[in-house]
Amino acid sequence: MKGIRAFLIFLSPLLVAWIALFLGAYGVTPLMVIKILLNETLHLFEIGDIPEKAIIIDIRLPRVILAGLVGAALSCAGVTLQGIFRNPLVDPFILGISAGAAFGCAITVGFLSFLPIQFTAFVFAVLSVMIAYAVARTQGEVSRLPLILSGVIVSAFFTAMVSIVKFLVDPHKLQSIVFWLMGSFSLSDWKAVKIALLGVLSGVIPIFLMRWRLNVLSMGEEEAKALGVNIKRERLLFIGFSTLAVAVATSLCGIIGWVGLMVPHLVRMLTGPDHKTLVPLSISAGAAFMILADTISRTLTSFDIPVGIITALTGAPFFIYLMKRAGKEAWGR
Repeated sequence: MKGIRAFLIFLSPLLVAWIALFLGAYGVTPLMVIKILLNETLHLFEIGDIPEKAIIIDIRLPRVILAGLVGAALSCAGVTLQGIFRNPLVDPFILGISAGAAFGCAITVGFLSFLPIQFTAFVFAVLSVMIAYAVARTQGEVSRLPLILSGVIVSAFFTAMVSIVKFLVDPHKLQSIVFWLMGSFSLSDWKAVKIALLGVLSGVIPIFLMRWRLNVLSMGEEEAKALGVNIKRERLLFIGFSTLAVAVATSLCGIIGWVGLMVPHLVRMLTGPDHKTLVPLSISAGAAFMILADTISRTLTSFDIPVGIITALTGAPFFIYLMKRAGKEAWGR
């Protein structure tokens, strides 16, 4: 039964992506989508310059791919951090990534318009994690609790700084900041896909290759030390690669919450806690979930709803559900 579930989860991104390509304000038949894709890749059909081709190739396909990459990054980071901290309620943004990226966006829109938002958002996202790690080191050995607490402190600081910037800028710039903070794929293009592909894969692939080590780390610090594992080094590696993937994703589409919390936990409930399968399945499920959420955000109404609103509407009830099952049962052990 678990094998069937795993197979369906692996296939889910392809199925959801195909559905997303023919849904939208301009209707495209499923068969036409297949013909256009085969024409672009294998040149099996002669399509010509029809409107459907431009809509699929230039608008919807880069948006679907970017959404999939972002969802994979957030979910991969979520399952990694949950394994490190042995807590299914840990979110990829717990170390201050979102707050740092938000501050980078705010100061760019408000005062440094000559710089790209993606660059400053990425720089401050990474900087926030570095500060959180440095603060945690003041307590001696970097363990779970000091690292989480330092992340909360850094998040509070950068959130306050964002509020200051929002207070100082003019209303037009404030609108841009608020829209970015909601998270959206409305400005997706092939350039963003290339950046995401390079950055996200640079973080996700090493985690995928080292995923078996998460089983040891999730056993607890004492057990891991007894097995000869360098906990400090392993934790730093996983946090670094997770931060890279999430920072790149956040810099491209804004802050999208709850994905890294919900998806890994749902996959863990369906397939078990073994990270050898949990990590790749979470990556697939995260990509499928984000594509689905973005498809809903752009088809639910006549205008484009920020996808962060969709994920928040589904995430809040799910978090309440997790709180009721907190403890060993929620961890799936």
